[in-house]
Amino acid sequence: MKNKNLNEMSNEELWQLFPIILSAHDRDWPNRYETEKDRLVKAIGAENIVRISHIGSTSVPGLTAKPTIDILLEIQLETDLIRLIPTIEAEGYIYSPQPGNPPPHMMFMKGYTPEGFKGQAFHLHIRYSGDWDELYFRDYLLSHPDTAQAYGELKVKLQKEYEHDRDGYTDAKTGFIREITNRAKEQV
Repeated sequence: MKNKNLNEMSNEELWQLFPIILSAHDRDWPNRYETEKDRLVKAIGAENIVRISHIGSTSVPGLTAKPTIDILLEIQLETDLIRLIPTIEAEGYIYSPQPGNPPPHMMFMKGYTPEGFKGQAFHLHIRYSGDWDELYFRDYLLSHPDTAQAYGELKVKLQKEYEHDRDGYTDAKTGFIREITNRAKEQV
């Protein structure tokens, strides 16, 4: 595997190289997010950004998480996507087209190498401005510590079963996430 580039590896090879790892909440994650946010705003240009948000489990204090900082970057409709890709790649990210995700169908990853994780891992989700479920879910967990604890316990249980199957791990969490997101939307 180490002789292959990441884009040449199968999902199974990638899942062996990058297993599901969980850790206790790191109080430095918000600072790492802020540093990365500043770097991205400077590189991309504030005029192209509608909103940038720390999402995912690393954004919720006390929550067990994969040590990957998820960032939701909402861009202007007029943003030049052809220029955006190399701009973000120049910041150390790997571009991953996401045809199944909302437009503009883009995601970037940082901290992934053919030898495994290196440094802080980031997932940068690119979207046009919208009303995104990830924000409802995050905000609900922030205001309901008991639900955040239940989510953390679910993730620990699933990690044991899906350590080398990222899709299975994600799919197994979907029902819980959907239920909480719907509950959050009802409260708005």
